[in-house]
Amino acid sequence: MATGTVLATAGSNSGGKSCCKSGPGYASPLAAMSGPREKLIYVTALYSGTGLEKPDYLATVDVDPNSPTYSSVIHRLTMPYIGDELHHTGWNSCSSCHGDASADRRFLVLPGLISGRIYAIDTKTDPKAPSLYKVVEPKEILEKTGLAFPHTSHCLATGDMLVSCLGDKEGNAKGNGFLLLDSDFNVKSRWDKPGHSPMFGYDFWYQPRFNTMISTSWGAPKSFSKGFNLQHVADGLYGSHLHIYKWPEGEMKQIIDLGNTGLLPLEIRFLHDPSKDIGYVGSALSSNMIRFFRNSDDTWSHEVVISVKPLKVENWILPEMPGLITDFLISLDDRFMYFVNWLHGDVRQYNIEDPKNPVLTGQIWVGGLLQKGSPVKAVREDGSTYQFDVPQIKGKSLRGGPQMIQLSLDGKRLYATNSLFSAWDRQFYPELMDKGSHIIQIVVDTERGGLSINPDFFVDFGDEPDGPALAHEMRYPGGDCTSDIWI
Repeated sequence: MATGTVLATAGSNSGGKSCCKSGPGYASPLAAMSGPREKLIYVTALYSGTGLEKPDYLATVDVDPNSPTYSSVIHRLTMPYIGDELHHTGWNSCSSCHGDASADRRFLVLPGLISGRIYAIDTKTDPKAPSLYKVVEPKEILEKTGLAFPHTSHCLATGDMLVSCLGDKEGNAKGNGFLLLDSDFNVKSRWDKPGHSPMFGYDFWYQPRFNTMISTSWGAPKSFSKGFNLQHVADGLYGSHLHIYKWPEGEMKQIIDLGNTGLLPLEIRFLHDPSKDIGYVGSALSSNMIRFFRNSDDTWSHEVVISVKPLKVENWILPEMPGLITDFLISLDDRFMYFVNWLHGDVRQYNIEDPKNPVLTGQIWVGGLLQKGSPVKAVREDGSTYQFDVPQIKGKSLRGGPQMIQLSLDGKRLYATNSLFSAWDRQFYPELMDKGSHIIQIVVDTERGGLSINPDFFVDFGDEPDGPALAHEMRYPGGDCTSDIWI
Protein backbone atom coordinates (compact mmCIF):
# COMPACT_ATOMS: atom_id res chain seq x y z
CA MET A 1 0.00 0.00 0.00
CA ALA A 2 1.39 3.39 -0.96
CA THR A 3 2.82 5.76 1.60
CA GLY A 4 0.17 8.01 3.13
CA THR A 5 -2.62 6.19 1.30
CA VAL A 6 -6.04 7.78 1.78
CA LEU A 7 -8.72 5.10 1.78
CA ALA A 8 -11.82 7.20 2.37
CA THR A 9 -12.96 10.77 2.21
CA ALA A 10 -13.70 12.12 5.66
CA GLY A 11 -14.15 15.83 5.11
CA SER A 12 -12.10 18.75 6.27
CA ASN A 13 -9.87 18.43 9.28
CA SER A 14 -8.32 21.86 9.40
CA GLY A 15 -5.79 22.69 12.05
CA GLY A 16 -6.91 26.32 12.12
CA LYS A 17 -8.12 28.07 15.25
CA SER A 18 -11.05 30.20 16.33
CA CYS A 19 -12.32 31.65 19.57
CA CYS A 20 -15.61 29.78 19.58
CA LYS A 21 -15.95 27.21 22.34
CA SER A 22 -17.44 24.62 20.08
CA GLY A 23 -14.50 22.32 19.52
CA PRO A 24 -14.21 18.70 20.70
CA GLY A 25 -14.34 17.49 24.26
CA TYR A 26 -15.17 19.58 27.28
CA ALA A 27 -14.23 22.95 28.71
CA SER A 28 -12.89 21.40 31.92
CA PRO A 29 -12.37 18.02 33.55
CA LEU A 30 -15.33 18.62 35.86
CA ALA A 31 -17.51 19.47 32.87
CA ALA A 32 -16.47 16.17 31.32
CA MET A 33 -17.74 14.31 34.40
CA SER A 34 -21.24 15.50 33.49
CA GLY A 35 -20.92 14.23 29.94
CA PRO A 36 -23.12 11.48 28.53
CA ARG A 37 -22.75 7.89 29.69
CA GLU A 38 -20.55 5.74 27.46
CA LYS A 39 -22.37 3.53 24.97
CA LEU A 40 -19.45 2.26 22.89
CA ILE A 41 -15.85 1.31 23.50
CA TYR A 42 -13.20 0.90 20.82
CA VAL A 43 -10.61 -1.70 21.78
CA THR A 44 -7.50 -2.90 19.98
CA ALA A 45 -7.68 -6.64 19.34
CA LEU A 46 -4.77 -8.60 17.95
CA TYR A 47 -3.61 -11.81 16.47
CA SER A 48 0.00 -10.68 16.23
CA GLY A 49 2.14 -13.02 18.30
CA THR A 50 -0.66 -15.51 18.94
CA GLY A 51 0.28 -17.98 16.24
CA LEU A 52 -2.76 -17.10 14.13
CA GLU A 53 -1.67 -15.51 10.86
CA LYS A 54 -4.45 -12.97 10.72
CA PRO A 55 -4.53 -9.16 10.79
CA ASP A 56 -5.20 -7.27 14.01
CA TYR A 57 -8.45 -5.35 14.24
CA LEU A 58 -10.31 -2.59 16.04
CA ALA A 59 -13.33 -3.98 17.90
CA THR A 60 -16.38 -1.90 18.69
CA VAL A 61 -18.01 -3.06 21.93
CA ASP A 62 -21.56 -2.21 22.99
CA VAL A 63 -21.55 -1.00 26.62
CA ASP A 64 -25.09 0.42 26.67
CA PRO A 65 -27.08 -1.63 29.24
CA ASN A 66 -30.32 -0.73 27.42
CA SER A 67 -29.10 -2.19 24.15
CA PRO A 68 -29.97 -5.74 22.98
CA THR A 69 -26.30 -6.23 22.03
CA TYR A 70 -24.95 -5.05 25.40
CA SER A 71 -21.63 -6.59 26.45
CA SER A 72 -20.69 -7.84 22.99
CA VAL A 73 -18.51 -6.99 20.00
CA ILE A 74 -20.74 -5.41 17.36
CA HIS A 75 -18.15 -4.52 14.70
CA ARG A 76 -14.62 -5.49 13.71
CA LEU A 77 -12.45 -3.27 11.52
CA THR A 78 -9.70 -5.51 10.19
CA MET A 79 -6.35 -3.94 9.31
CA PRO A 80 -4.96 -4.52 5.80
CA TYR A 81 -1.71 -6.12 7.02
CA ILE A 82 -0.59 -8.95 9.29
CA GLY A 83 1.81 -8.36 12.19
CA ASP A 84 1.05 -4.79 13.30
CA GLU A 85 0.72 -5.45 17.06
CA LEU A 86 -1.91 -2.78 17.63
CA HIS A 87 -1.33 -1.41 21.10
CA HIS A 88 -2.20 2.11 22.26
CA THR A 89 -4.57 4.59 20.64
CA GLY A 90 -5.27 8.32 20.75
CA TRP A 91 -7.30 11.01 19.02
CA ASN A 92 -6.55 13.51 16.30
CA SER A 93 -8.31 16.13 18.43
CA CYS A 94 -9.45 16.26 22.05
CA SER A 95 -10.32 18.66 24.87
CA SER A 96 -7.05 20.52 24.32
CA CYS A 97 -8.77 21.83 21.16
CA HIS A 98 -12.08 22.63 22.87
CA GLY A 99 -11.79 26.32 22.05
CA ASP A 100 -11.17 25.63 18.36
CA ALA A 101 -14.39 25.60 16.33
CA SER A 102 -12.62 24.04 13.34
CA ALA A 103 -11.32 21.06 15.30
CA ASP A 104 -13.18 17.76 15.12
CA ARG A 105 -12.65 14.55 17.10
CA ARG A 106 -12.99 12.35 14.09
CA PHE A 107 -9.98 10.08 13.80
CA LEU A 108 -8.66 7.47 16.16
CA VAL A 109 -4.86 7.32 15.92
CA LEU A 110 -3.91 3.65 15.81
CA PRO A 111 -0.17 2.84 15.74
CA GLY A 112 1.18 -0.63 14.99
CA LEU A 113 3.91 -0.97 17.60
CA ILE A 114 5.87 -3.65 15.74
CA SER A 115 5.08 -2.83 12.10
CA GLY A 116 5.64 0.90 12.53
CA ARG A 117 2.46 1.81 10.61
CA ILE A 118 0.03 4.39 11.92
CA TYR A 119 -3.63 4.01 10.94
CA ALA A 120 -6.13 6.87 10.90
CA ILE A 121 -9.57 5.47 11.73
CA ASP A 122 -12.72 7.44 10.92
CA THR A 123 -15.07 6.99 13.88
CA LYS A 124 -17.48 9.81 13.10
CA THR A 125 -19.11 8.74 9.84
CA ASP A 126 -20.52 5.68 11.60
CA PRO A 127 -19.43 5.42 15.25
CA LYS A 128 -20.66 1.82 15.50
CA ALA A 129 -18.71 0.79 12.41
CA PRO A 130 -15.45 2.76 12.11
CA SER A 131 -13.63 2.77 8.78
CA LEU A 132 -10.03 3.06 7.66
CA TYR A 133 -9.23 6.57 6.40
CA LYS A 134 -5.48 6.61 5.90
CA VAL A 135 -2.29 4.62 6.47
CA VAL A 136 0.99 6.29 7.37
CA GLU A 137 3.62 3.84 6.19
CA PRO A 138 6.75 3.09 8.24
CA LYS A 139 8.99 3.78 5.26
CA GLU A 140 7.90 7.41 5.16
CA ILE A 141 8.32 7.81 8.92
CA LEU A 142 11.81 6.30 8.78
CA GLU A 143 12.94 8.32 5.80
CA LYS A 144 11.83 11.64 7.28
CA THR A 145 12.59 11.09 10.95
CA GLY A 146 14.52 7.85 11.53
CA LEU A 147 11.83 6.78 14.01
CA ALA A 148 10.15 3.41 14.43
CA PHE A 149 7.98 1.47 16.92
CA PRO A 150 5.23 4.11 17.44
CA HIS A 151 3.45 3.88 20.77
CA THR A 152 1.56 6.72 22.53
CA SER A 153 -0.23 9.51 20.68
CA HIS A 154 -1.70 12.76 21.96
CA CYS A 155 -3.45 15.53 20.06
CA LEU A 156 -2.11 19.07 20.33
CA ALA A 157 -4.00 22.36 20.47
CA THR A 158 -2.36 23.29 17.16
CA GLY A 159 -4.20 20.51 15.35
CA ASP A 160 -1.06 18.40 15.05
CA MET A 161 -0.55 15.00 16.70
CA LEU A 162 2.48 13.86 18.67
CA VAL A 163 3.50 10.20 18.76
CA SER A 164 6.22 8.65 20.91
CA CYS A 165 8.41 6.20 19.00
CA LEU A 166 10.46 3.70 20.97
CA GLY A 167 13.45 3.04 18.75
CA ASP A 168 15.13 3.01 15.37
CA LYS A 169 14.41 0.49 12.63
CA GLU A 170 16.81 -2.05 14.19
CA GLY A 171 15.04 -1.85 17.54
CA ASN A 172 17.72 0.14 19.35
CA ALA A 173 16.44 2.55 21.97
CA LYS A 174 19.09 5.08 21.00
CA GLY A 175 17.10 6.25 18.01
CA ASN A 176 13.82 6.86 19.86
CA GLY A 177 11.98 10.18 19.98
CA PHE A 178 8.74 11.91 19.04
CA LEU A 179 6.96 12.04 15.69
CA LEU A 180 4.94 15.08 14.68
CA LEU A 181 2.00 14.52 12.32
CA ASP A 182 -0.14 17.28 10.85
CA SER A 183 -3.93 17.33 11.04
CA ASP A 184 -4.24 15.07 7.98
CA PHE A 185 -1.64 12.55 9.17
CA ASN A 186 1.19 13.82 7.01
CA VAL A 187 4.65 13.32 8.53
CA LYS A 188 6.04 16.72 9.50
CA SER A 189 9.22 16.07 11.48
CA ARG A 190 10.65 14.92 14.76
CA TRP A 191 9.39 17.02 17.65
CA ASP A 192 12.44 16.59 19.89
CA LYS A 193 15.35 18.82 18.94
CA PRO A 194 18.60 17.22 17.69
CA GLY A 195 20.56 15.88 20.62
CA HIS A 196 17.48 15.89 22.87
CA SER A 197 16.23 12.34 22.36
CA PRO A 198 15.12 10.47 25.49
CA MET A 199 17.17 7.53 26.76
CA PHE A 200 14.16 5.24 26.30
CA GLY A 201 10.63 5.90 25.13
CA TYR A 202 7.11 4.93 26.14
CA ASP A 203 4.38 7.27 27.40
CA PHE A 204 4.22 11.07 27.77
CA TRP A 205 1.95 13.82 29.05
CA TYR A 206 2.21 17.58 28.56
CA GLN A 207 1.24 20.44 30.83
CA PRO A 208 1.24 23.73 28.87
CA ARG A 209 0.67 26.04 31.85
CA PHE A 210 4.06 24.98 33.16
CA ASN A 211 5.71 24.71 29.72
CA THR A 212 6.51 21.08 30.40
CA MET A 213 6.21 17.65 28.82
CA ILE A 214 7.40 14.54 30.68
CA SER A 215 8.09 11.19 29.02
CA THR A 216 8.75 7.75 30.50
CA SER A 217 10.91 4.71 29.74
CA TRP A 218 10.13 1.14 28.75
CA GLY A 219 13.04 -0.46 26.95
CA ALA A 220 14.78 -1.24 23.69
CA PRO A 221 12.31 -2.79 21.21
CA LYS A 222 14.85 -5.47 20.26
CA SER A 223 14.68 -6.59 23.88
CA PHE A 224 11.04 -6.27 24.97
CA SER A 225 9.66 -7.52 21.65
CA LYS A 226 11.09 -10.98 22.36
CA GLY A 227 9.66 -11.28 25.89
CA PHE A 228 10.99 -10.17 29.27
CA ASN A 229 14.51 -11.17 30.32
CA LEU A 230 15.52 -9.92 33.78
CA GLN A 231 19.17 -9.91 32.74
CA HIS A 232 18.33 -7.25 30.15
CA VAL A 233 17.49 -4.87 32.99
CA ALA A 234 21.01 -5.26 34.38
CA ASP A 235 22.38 -4.97 30.83
CA GLY A 236 20.85 -1.51 30.46
CA LEU A 237 18.21 -2.45 27.90
CA TYR A 238 15.36 -1.11 30.06
CA GLY A 239 14.84 2.36 31.47
CA SER A 240 14.35 3.99 34.86
CA HIS A 241 14.18 7.67 33.91
CA LEU A 242 11.76 10.53 33.42
CA HIS A 243 12.62 13.02 30.68
CA ILE A 244 11.54 16.62 31.32
CA TYR A 245 11.07 18.66 28.15
CA LYS A 246 10.49 22.34 27.56
CA TRP A 247 7.05 22.60 25.98
CA PRO A 248 6.43 23.10 23.14
CA GLU A 249 10.04 23.65 22.03
CA GLY A 250 11.18 20.01 22.35
CA GLU A 251 14.33 20.73 24.33
CA MET A 252 15.17 18.41 27.20
CA LYS A 253 15.80 20.41 30.35
CA GLN A 254 16.15 17.68 32.99
CA ILE A 255 16.47 13.91 33.37
CA ILE A 256 15.25 12.28 36.59
CA ASP A 257 16.87 8.97 37.46
CA LEU A 258 14.35 6.97 39.49
CA GLY A 259 16.92 4.27 40.24
CA ASN A 260 15.80 0.93 41.63
CA THR A 261 12.58 2.51 42.93
CA GLY A 262 11.50 3.28 39.39
CA LEU A 263 12.45 0.42 37.09
CA LEU A 264 10.36 0.42 33.89
CA PRO A 265 8.33 3.60 34.53
CA LEU A 266 5.49 3.17 32.06
CA GLU A 267 2.25 5.17 32.24
CA ILE A 268 2.37 8.83 33.29
CA ARG A 269 -0.46 11.23 34.15
CA PHE A 270 -0.57 14.78 35.39
CA LEU A 271 -3.57 15.68 37.52
CA HIS A 272 -6.36 16.73 35.19
CA ASP A 273 -6.65 20.20 36.71
CA PRO A 274 -4.31 22.12 34.37
CA SER A 275 -3.35 24.51 37.16
CA LYS A 276 -1.71 21.69 39.14
CA ASP A 277 1.99 20.93 38.67
CA ILE A 278 1.69 17.42 40.11
CA GLY A 279 1.38 13.99 38.58
CA TYR A 280 2.20 10.31 38.97
CA VAL A 281 4.07 7.62 37.11
CA GLY A 282 3.68 3.88 37.58
CA SER A 283 6.92 1.92 37.83
CA ALA A 284 6.09 -1.54 36.52
CA LEU A 285 9.00 -3.69 37.67
CA SER A 286 9.61 -1.87 40.96
CA SER A 287 5.83 -1.80 41.47
CA ASN A 288 5.82 1.70 42.92
CA MET A 289 3.56 4.66 42.29
CA ILE A 290 5.76 7.73 42.12
CA ARG A 291 4.60 11.32 42.55
CA PHE A 292 6.44 14.01 40.61
CA PHE A 293 6.15 17.71 41.30
CA ARG A 294 7.61 21.08 40.31
CA ASN A 295 10.01 22.95 42.56
CA SER A 296 10.17 26.71 43.05
CA ASP A 297 13.20 26.93 40.73
CA ASP A 298 11.25 25.22 37.91
CA THR A 299 13.08 21.91 38.32
CA TRP A 300 11.16 18.71 39.03
CA SER A 301 11.47 16.18 41.85
CA HIS A 302 9.87 12.87 42.76
CA GLU A 303 8.94 10.65 45.69
CA VAL A 304 7.52 7.14 46.07
CA VAL A 305 4.00 7.38 47.53
CA ILE A 306 2.75 3.78 47.12
CA SER A 307 4.81 0.60 47.19
CA VAL A 308 3.39 -2.79 46.23
CA LYS A 309 5.55 -5.29 48.03
CA PRO A 310 6.76 -8.33 46.07
CA LEU A 311 5.27 -11.60 47.28
CA LYS A 312 7.26 -14.67 48.18
CA VAL A 313 6.03 -17.45 45.92
CA GLU A 314 6.58 -21.07 45.00
CA ASN A 315 6.31 -22.83 41.62
CA TRP A 316 7.25 -19.68 39.69
CA ILE A 317 10.30 -18.53 37.73
CA LEU A 318 11.57 -16.36 40.62
CA PRO A 319 11.34 -16.68 44.41
CA GLU A 320 9.54 -13.32 44.60
CA MET A 321 6.82 -11.92 42.35
CA PRO A 322 6.39 -8.18 41.73
CA GLY A 323 2.91 -6.78 41.33
CA LEU A 324 3.89 -5.30 37.93
CA ILE A 325 1.96 -2.03 37.74
CA THR A 326 1.28 -1.81 34.01
CA ASP A 327 -1.50 0.78 33.89
CA PHE A 328 -3.13 3.42 36.05
CA LEU A 329 -5.45 6.37 35.66
CA ILE A 330 -6.86 9.29 37.61
CA SER A 331 -10.56 10.18 37.87
CA LEU A 332 -11.50 13.45 36.20
CA ASP A 333 -12.09 15.19 39.54
CA ASP A 334 -8.57 14.18 40.69
CA ARG A 335 -10.04 12.37 43.72
CA PHE A 336 -9.18 8.77 42.93
CA MET A 337 -6.31 6.86 41.39
CA TYR A 338 -6.76 3.34 40.04
CA PHE A 339 -3.98 0.95 39.14
CA VAL A 340 -3.49 -2.71 38.25
CA ASN A 341 -1.01 -5.35 39.37
CA TRP A 342 -0.84 -7.52 36.25
CA LEU A 343 0.96 -10.44 37.91
CA HIS A 344 -0.64 -10.35 41.38
CA GLY A 345 -4.06 -9.90 39.78
CA ASP A 346 -5.63 -7.05 41.77
CA VAL A 347 -7.07 -3.65 40.87
CA ARG A 348 -6.71 -0.91 43.47
CA GLN A 349 -8.46 2.35 44.22
CA TYR A 350 -6.74 5.13 46.19
CA ASN A 351 -8.06 8.46 47.40
CA ILE A 352 -5.49 11.07 46.31
CA GLU A 353 -7.15 14.23 47.61
CA ASP A 354 -3.91 14.57 49.56
CA PRO A 355 -1.54 13.84 46.64
CA LYS A 356 1.40 13.15 48.96
CA ASN A 357 -0.50 10.55 50.99
CA PRO A 358 -2.75 8.27 48.92
CA VAL A 359 -5.20 6.18 50.95
CA LEU A 360 -6.28 2.71 49.83
CA THR A 361 -10.08 2.71 49.52
CA GLY A 362 -10.78 -0.30 47.30
CA GLN A 363 -9.14 -3.50 46.09
CA ILE A 364 -10.42 -6.47 44.10
CA TRP A 365 -8.77 -9.56 42.57
CA VAL A 366 -9.85 -10.18 38.98
CA GLY A 367 -7.20 -12.61 37.73
CA GLY A 368 -3.46 -13.02 38.20
CA LEU A 369 -1.00 -15.82 38.74
CA LEU A 370 -2.02 -16.34 42.36
CA GLN A 371 -5.72 -17.10 41.98
CA LYS A 372 -7.10 -20.30 43.43
CA GLY A 373 -6.47 -23.23 41.13
CA SER A 374 -3.15 -21.87 39.89
CA PRO A 375 0.03 -23.92 40.48
CA VAL A 376 1.69 -20.73 41.79
CA LYS A 377 1.16 -19.96 45.47
CA ALA A 378 2.15 -17.08 47.71
CA VAL A 379 4.17 -18.00 50.81
CA ARG A 380 3.73 -16.43 54.23
CA GLU A 381 6.57 -15.81 56.69
CA ASP A 382 5.67 -19.01 58.56
CA GLY A 383 5.92 -21.07 55.37
CA SER A 384 2.19 -21.58 54.85
CA THR A 385 0.77 -20.79 51.43
CA TYR A 386 -2.26 -18.92 50.17
CA GLN A 387 -4.04 -17.86 46.99
CA PHE A 388 -6.70 -15.30 46.12
CA ASP A 389 -10.38 -15.78 45.39
CA VAL A 390 -11.23 -14.60 41.89
CA PRO A 391 -14.91 -14.56 40.89
CA GLN A 392 -16.37 -16.10 37.75
CA ILE A 393 -18.46 -13.88 35.50
CA LYS A 394 -21.31 -15.42 33.52
CA GLY A 395 -19.84 -18.82 34.34
CA LYS A 396 -16.44 -17.90 32.86
CA SER A 397 -13.18 -18.00 34.83
CA LEU A 398 -11.08 -14.85 34.62
CA ARG A 399 -7.76 -15.42 32.90
CA GLY A 400 -4.57 -13.43 32.64
CA GLY A 401 -4.24 -10.41 34.90
CA PRO A 402 -5.89 -6.96 34.85
CA GLN A 403 -3.95 -4.82 32.40
CA MET A 404 -5.36 -1.76 30.59
CA ILE A 405 -8.13 0.10 32.39
CA GLN A 406 -10.58 2.81 31.38
CA LEU A 407 -12.91 4.81 33.63
CA SER A 408 -16.33 6.20 32.78
CA LEU A 409 -16.54 9.99 32.73
CA ASP A 410 -18.63 10.03 35.91
CA GLY A 411 -16.09 7.77 37.60
CA LYS A 412 -18.56 4.99 38.43
CA ARG A 413 -17.52 2.21 36.01
CA LEU A 414 -14.03 0.89 35.46
CA TYR A 415 -13.35 -1.38 32.46
CA ALA A 416 -10.35 -3.73 32.36
CA THR A 417 -8.71 -5.85 29.68
CA ASN A 418 -6.01 -8.46 30.37
CA SER A 419 -3.44 -8.43 27.54
CA LEU A 420 -0.16 -6.54 27.99
CA PHE A 421 1.90 -7.30 24.88
CA SER A 422 1.73 -10.51 22.89
CA ALA A 423 5.27 -11.76 23.64
CA TRP A 424 4.81 -11.05 27.36
CA ASP A 425 1.32 -12.58 27.36
CA ARG A 426 2.74 -15.77 25.89
CA GLN A 427 5.50 -15.80 28.51
CA PHE A 428 3.46 -15.10 31.65
CA TYR A 429 -0.10 -16.10 30.69
CA PRO A 430 0.21 -18.66 27.86
CA GLU A 431 -3.47 -19.64 28.24
CA LEU A 432 -4.38 -16.32 26.60
CA MET A 433 -3.02 -17.70 23.32
CA ASP A 434 -5.66 -20.43 23.38
CA LYS A 435 -8.49 -18.77 25.29
CA GLY A 436 -8.10 -15.12 24.33
CA SER A 437 -8.73 -11.94 26.29
CA HIS A 438 -11.78 -10.49 27.93
CA ILE A 439 -13.16 -7.16 29.10
CA ILE A 440 -14.78 -6.86 32.50
CA GLN A 441 -16.59 -3.98 34.21
CA ILE A 442 -15.90 -3.02 37.82
CA VAL A 443 -18.49 -0.97 39.69
CA VAL A 444 -16.92 1.92 41.60
CA ASP A 445 -18.21 3.38 44.86
CA THR A 446 -17.29 7.05 44.53
CA GLU A 447 -18.79 8.02 47.89
CA ARG A 448 -17.16 5.70 50.41
CA GLY A 449 -14.69 4.00 48.08
CA GLY A 450 -14.78 0.37 47.01
CA LEU A 451 -14.81 -1.89 43.96
CA SER A 452 -17.14 -4.72 42.91
CA ILE A 453 -17.74 -6.83 39.80
CA ASN A 454 -20.66 -6.19 37.45
CA PRO A 455 -21.89 -9.81 37.00
CA ASP A 456 -23.79 -8.91 33.82
CA PHE A 457 -20.84 -7.63 31.80
CA PHE A 458 -18.27 -9.92 30.17
CA VAL A 459 -16.87 -9.55 26.67
CA ASP A 460 -15.10 -12.77 25.72
CA PHE A 461 -12.48 -12.43 22.98
CA GLY A 462 -12.01 -16.18 23.13
CA ASP A 463 -15.20 -16.48 21.10
CA GLU A 464 -14.17 -14.27 18.18
CA PRO A 465 -15.03 -15.52 14.66
CA ASP A 466 -11.38 -15.81 13.55
CA GLY A 467 -10.17 -17.34 16.80
CA PRO A 468 -9.10 -16.14 20.26
CA ALA A 469 -7.77 -12.56 20.19
CA LEU A 470 -5.84 -10.36 22.62
CA ALA A 471 -7.60 -7.17 23.77
CA HIS A 472 -5.58 -4.19 24.92
CA GLU A 473 -6.41 -0.45 25.11
CA MET A 474 -9.94 0.99 25.21
CA ARG A 475 -11.31 4.35 24.06
CA TYR A 476 -14.73 6.02 24.16
CA PRO A 477 -15.83 7.91 21.02
CA GLY A 478 -16.13 11.14 23.01
CA GLY A 479 -12.81 10.97 24.83
CA ASP A 480 -11.81 9.83 28.31
CA CYS A 481 -9.53 10.47 31.26
CA THR A 482 -6.43 9.02 29.58
CA SER A 483 -6.86 10.61 26.15
CA ASP A 484 -7.84 14.20 26.89
CA ILE A 485 -5.57 16.96 28.18
CA TRP A 486 -6.83 20.34 29.34
CA ILE A 487 -4.82 23.48 28.74
